[in-house]
Amino acid sequence: MKNVISTDKAPAAIGPYSQAIEVNGMVYTSGIIPVVPATGEIPEGSVAQAKQALTNLSHLLEAAGTSMANVVKTTVFIKEMNDFAAINEVYATFFEGAYPARSCVEVARLPKDVMLEIEAIATK
Repeated sequence: MKNVISTDKAPAAIGPYSQAIEVNGMVYTSGIIPVVPATGEIPEGSVAQAKQALTNLSHLLEAAGTSMANVVKTTVFIKEMNDFAAINEVYATFFEGAYPARSCVEVARLPKDVMLEIEAIATK
């Protein structure tokens, strides 16, 4: 059985999808962008946007009853590969111990013209 996960501490879905789905003890998130949920604002710069997106992801995982410590896979979509190193520095601070498996790809454009989007798969 699929369980829909949602929280107002992460950006609301802007289309026909759920923020996250839990099934068989696994949580699958949709792509999370760096929108400040309370204001709708988007921080300036890749470092601030990476921090906000990962904070949003952390809140969504908490709503699902899990945490960043249980993330096994992420996919990071970035607008500019030249920001890879700066985003990596922020990313590393959100995980302890073994880092999750990860894919990172440069894309032409993201929703709301943000600089990155991140999705995750976590265990419960």
